[in-house]
Amino acid sequence: MIQVQNLKKTYGTITAVDDISFEVQKGDIIGFLGPNGAGKTTTMKILTCFLGATSGTASIGGFDVEKDSFEVRKRIGYLPENAPLYTDLDVLSFLRFIAEIRQIDTAKFASKIDEIIITCGLKSVLRRPISQLSKGFRQRVGLAQAMIHDPDVLILDEPTSGLDPNQIIEIRELIKRIGREKTVILSTHILPEVSATCSRAIIINRGKIIAQGTLDELSSMSKEYVYAKIRGDRSQIEEKLRSFGGAQSVEATGESDGFTMFKLHPVSGRRIAEDVFKLAVANGWSMSELKAEGASLEEVFTQLTRSGQ
Repeated sequence: MIQVQNLKKTYGTITAVDDISFEVQKGDIIGFLGPNGAGKTTTMKILTCFLGATSGTASIGGFDVEKDSFEVRKRIGYLPENAPLYTDLDVLSFLRFIAEIRQIDTAKFASKIDEIIITCGLKSVLRRPISQLSKGFRQRVGLAQAMIHDPDVLILDEPTSGLDPNQIIEIRELIKRIGREKTVILSTHILPEVSATCSRAIIINRGKIIAQGTLDELSSMSKEYVYAKIRGDRSQIEEKLRSFGGAQSVEATGESDGFTMFKLHPVSGRRIAEDVFKLAVANGWSMSELKAEGASLEEVFTQLTRSGQ
């Protein structure tokens, strides 16, 4: 559905996007992750035909974003970080205006608008001026204008920026529902956004893609952690866990019912869960939990973007 090959964008001596390549299949919800200034928005603008690339190619549905830009625009819906709304219009008038721009005939608009209103939760504000709406409802209107022409691909740039917690949950659920039928690229630097909505993620930093894959694949890129829930004197147990030689760090993360949860970061290349179990047996510790897990998406993101890879 989306193919990007060796895409590059420079502004004078500044390289915003540096030779990136990726593919997005039909029906995927992809998280496009990166810190502020990483090149996310520039990439989104190239894919949506707002900017031309310096070099490389990008296509959507088989149409090149430069050579066939009108065909690309027919097939995409775009919600920038700041939704482009005419605030003097009420919601229905604005959506009717967008439908006219998209050359949707009146009959088709009449049948489509009810579906959009329900999907985006706009029934209660349909006749209200957009200027009077909360940020959450403005984002919903922005999503509605991106979807009004039933595009194959939705490109969303920071769709929950500035929303309160309840609004964030609502927009995430909406994106997941949309993703059942559409291909979605979700650009964000908010990691829980990706964990809550996406099946795959692409991490970009300083204009370069530094990792991509499923969330499990990305987590497995980092060293695993071992979690051990042990009853006993916290300081004594922590001292022994630090000194047995298999962990480069030990952290007590919580206590309950006399048990302490310890998080151990193994020395590079070591698998230490069995060693921790043997240490517990040797010292007569009561252990209620022992597990090895890959790093969280947040930890992977931090390691990759801070290393400057």
